Amino acid sequence: MEYRKLGNTGLTLSSLGFGASSLGGVFHELKEAEGIKAVHTAVDNGINFIDVSPYYGHLKAETVLGKALREIPRDKYILSTKVGRYGHDGINTWDYSGKRAHDSVFESMERLGVDYIDIINVHDIEFADLHQVAQETLPALVELREKGVVGHVGITDLQLENLKWVVDNVPDGTVESVLNFCHYCLCDDKLLDFLDYFESKGIGVINASPLSMGLLSRRGAPDWHPAPEGLRKACRKAVEFCDARGYQIEKLAMQYSTGNSRIASTLFSTTNPDNVLNNLSFISEPAPEELVNEVRSRIGDEFRTSWKNS
Repeated sequence: MEYRKLGNTGLTLSSLGFGASSLGGVFHELKEAEGIKAVHTAVDNGINFIDVSPYYGHLKAETVLGKALREIPRDKYILSTKVGRYGHDGINTWDYSGKRAHDSVFESMERLGVDYIDIINVHDIEFADLHQVAQETLPALVELREKGVVGHVGITDLQLENLKWVVDNVPDGTVESVLNFCHYCLCDDKLLDFLDYFESKGIGVINASPLSMGLLSRRGAPDWHPAPEGLRKACRKAVEFCDARGYQIEKLAMQYSTGNSRIASTLFSTTNPDNVLNNLSFISEPAPEELVNEVRSRIGDEFRTSWKNS
């Protein structure tokens, strides 16, 4: 396992991180005991970065993750969670007020069974008034950082432009990390356009969804996936091409997304311990550059096609 510095935070993350969204039953029905075992398998095999949110499964992911973490020494993992996006009774809710952000941190710590959060993020800022994020949400989190309740403060979003806008409109050092998804994978590398900017600010970069939420998998994207049909078809061609070459596209996707040393960690999510081991095996060798280029040629004009978050 390779470990990389997260900007100027002083944290060193495993190049592959465990995204705990699946523990909330977000993608598939959850077998709780298996999900807990998946967390233990990840940590036992060198993954030290775990990311979650109260939004995932509407508190369920944090609750299940908390059960897993109670059996792991606190110094074995770096924990990230979020504020701003929530839900209950199957209904999504958003609240980016300073008071809700403050209270949410303590509620998350109780569910997770910890007394300290390494990284606290404002979740999916495109759903917020960005001025409120800059002037209210982030200051509330910075205050908790100053009190030692949280270690570091970050922001997350699909839209890279929003991340940059917030960084540009808060005091230097407010935002220490950014988490972006679906923009450093085989079908979209837009994140590369922003790395110089984030590095110039000392901000660490976390990538998520190396399979582009299922587009780059043999199973295929779920029905709810917001990608346009043209991109879906192009990715299906890429999957079929890899199959014909006898190379799993999931393996290639994981190798590619974790292969850039300027990105501190890439998050994947599963409740299956075997999948954890498979992904660790995948990234033990680099992506074949020729195959990456051939897959990109199959994606063609749909490369860097994106979508709105949902």
